[in-house]
Amino acid sequence: MNRLKQNRSNKQLLLEKTAFVRDESLAHRPTIIFLHDSLGCIELWREFPARLGAMANCNVLIYDRQGYGQSCAFTYEKRSNDYMELEADILIDLLDYWQIENPILFGHSDGGSIALITAGKYPDRIAAVITEGAHIFVEDITLEGIHAAISLYKKTDLKQKLMRYHGAKTEAMFWAWASTWTEASFRTWNIEHFLPTINCPSLIVQGANDEYGSLEQVDRIVSAVNGQSKRLILADVGHTPHKEASIKVLNESVKFLSGIS
Repeated sequence: MNRLKQNRSNKQLLLEKTAFVRDESLAHRPTIIFLHDSLGCIELWREFPARLGAMANCNVLIYDRQGYGQSCAFTYEKRSNDYMELEADILIDLLDYWQIENPILFGHSDGGSIALITAGKYPDRIAAVITEGAHIFVEDITLEGIHAAISLYKKTDLKQKLMRYHGAKTEAMFWAWASTWTEASFRTWNIEHFLPTINCPSLIVQGANDEYGSLEQVDRIVSAVNGQSKRLILADVGHTPHKEASIKVLNESVKFLSGIS
C-alpha cells in the first residue's frame, strides 16, 4: 500500500484543491508545481505563479495540501515529525494522478523543504527545484520566529486574517505548524540526508533578512546536492522573496528555467 493510501482516502484525494493552468500548446514544456508554506494556500500565492508560468512558457499547477485553503480538513490530531516526507510521498502519487512527468517544483518555506525531499527521494521524477526560505534543519532563529508568530496569533488579528483563506481549519492548521516545530522532539529534525541524491538543477533563494532561517541553510543545501545548484541571496528581503522582491525572483527564475529542457 503506498503512502498516499495510508494517509488519505481516495475521496480525500479528490477533495484536494487544485488550480491548474494547462495550455496544450506548451505540452512540450515542463509544468511548474507550486508548494505553499506552512500557513499558505493557493490564494496567498497571488499572481506570482501565473506570471512565472507566462514568462517561462510553462504550464502551472498550484494545490492546497490537506488542512489548508480549500482542501479537506486534517484527518489526524497530531502531526508526525516526518510530515514533510509524507507530503513528498503524497506529491509523487498526485503526479501520477495528474499524469505529470518531470515537473519543476517551486517551494516556499515548508514547501521548499518538501520540494527538496521529493527531489532527493525520487530523483528520476523531478526536472528541477526552486526553493525560497527552505529549511533542512532547525535553528534558534527559526524557533524565535515561530514564537513571535505565536504571540501575534494570540494578541493581534492574525487569526482573523488567516481565516479568510483557511476558514474553520485555521486553528488546527496554525497549531499543527507552531506546536510541531516548537516541541523538544522536533529540535533534531534534519533532512540533509536527502540532499546528495538530488541530481536535478536547483535554484536556492533566500532573503538576507529571513526571520525564520540563516544563510547556513542555503550554504548546506548548495554544498550537499549532487546536481548543479545556484544560490540567490536577496538583500533587505525576509521570508517571502516572491512577494518582497517579485520582479527579481521572476527574472532569476526565468533565467534558471531557460536552461531546463
